[in-house]
Amino acid sequence: MRTLFKGGTIVNADATGKGDILVDGERIALIGENLDVTADKVVDATGKWVIPGGIDPHTHMELPFGGTFAKDTFESGSRAAAFGGTTTIIDFAVQPRGGTFRQGLDTWHEKADGRTCIDYGFHTIVSDMRDDLLPEMDALVDEGVTTFKLFTAYPGVFLSGDDAIFKAMKQTARNGGLILMHAENGPVIDVVAADLVAQGTTDPIGHGLARYSIFEAEATNRLIRLAQAAKAPVYFVHMSAKEALNVLRAAQNDGLPAFAETCPQYLFLGLDDLGNGFNGSKFVCSPPLRDRAAGHQEELWKGLVKGNLSAVGTDHCPFDFHGQKEMGRGDFRKIPNGLPGVEERLDLIHHGGVVEGRMTPNRFVEITSTGAARLFGLTKKGAVAVGYDADLVVYDPNRRHTLSASTHHMDVDYSCYEGLEVQGGSDVVMSRGKVIVDNGQWLGKPGDGKFVKRERSQFLR
Repeated sequence: MRTLFKGGTIVNADATGKGDILVDGERIALIGENLDVTADKVVDATGKWVIPGGIDPHTHMELPFGGTFAKDTFESGSRAAAFGGTTTIIDFAVQPRGGTFRQGLDTWHEKADGRTCIDYGFHTIVSDMRDDLLPEMDALVDEGVTTFKLFTAYPGVFLSGDDAIFKAMKQTARNGGLILMHAENGPVIDVVAADLVAQGTTDPIGHGLARYSIFEAEATNRLIRLAQAAKAPVYFVHMSAKEALNVLRAAQNDGLPAFAETCPQYLFLGLDDLGNGFNGSKFVCSPPLRDRAAGHQEELWKGLVKGNLSAVGTDHCPFDFHGQKEMGRGDFRKIPNGLPGVEERLDLIHHGGVVEGRMTPNRFVEITSTGAARLFGLTKKGAVAVGYDADLVVYDPNRRHTLSASTHHMDVDYSCYEGLEVQGGSDVVMSRGKVIVDNGQWLGKPGDGKFVKRERSQFLR
């Protein structure tokens, strides 16, 4: 199948220019002005951008949490991602406590293989870091699962001690992998949360009040120093607090290989959304949404613009308000943590970043696609370039639409951005040479996506 994209403006992270694009099979075969070639299908991109398909480096499809599961399956979540212009996700395979990394990976392959509509990779969630598992990290890196997520939060579930984290960092320093960190001081948060409940604060607002931003900064600083001692790079998932960002900036100014992402919810939402009684449970995630008056949101935007933050993930982990979030009525500590967002990421970042004048279209592409490709070893993705995977999006930077649960494709009964009008939208989405979304029409199918073996990231070394 040969497809020709004609008349568009090609926007990459490093350059912008007019040009046609010929796709042959699964790869980009030719780029040039006014190409005179034969093709089975012609896509008119006149007046629009052609950008590399979005890469969401942080999703949780079908994740078990607090006695329930995230609503989106790999099929429904990847389809929603595609409607939003994302053509690759990296999900998290959870190691069972007492088990091996391989067991978690096998379980996630069973969930995803043959069901996912776009390409996908896996990080490993480490829930039980034992010395006997260190060699298994080497084997997984060789097989293209090059990243391992550890936690300083969730005591009794995911929390790892500093000694275990340090050993894991030393192992990735040797094998070329990368440690991802959820940085909050979980044991201390639990003390504050228990005090709030004892004082009568049981509504969702307590979730935000208990998880001080300084607890994120403290953990971020500690982990950077552990990584420095291990001579290893480190990547912080879902950075939410300006204090943590300042710690990251200081480390980067010292030349340390410390990297981080943020998420749309930390740019657009705030602590006040956790108010309004139990309705605030829709906005419970960890780290929590931060106080707008303190300036966290604008500092995170600055971090994206200046390059301190390398990517935007979603931490997509949707739970229905009815029947799932309601598990926490009467005690905010029992509300399933997580928000939907995999479908809305590109449009939110385009609107808040490009339309509102914070960043260039090139930087928009960098933080929604190219940056994640570089960091996570997706060597044939993240750019509109000859020889790369034909993951392409015809993006209309002028189309206005309203975000709503009534129109989104995620399998969840609410939207965090209900009624928000945004500018920008994905008209045509191609995944590895196949058009899977065409002006709102779904043309893809489960199993279109393939597992992507990721390379060691030379960008980090």
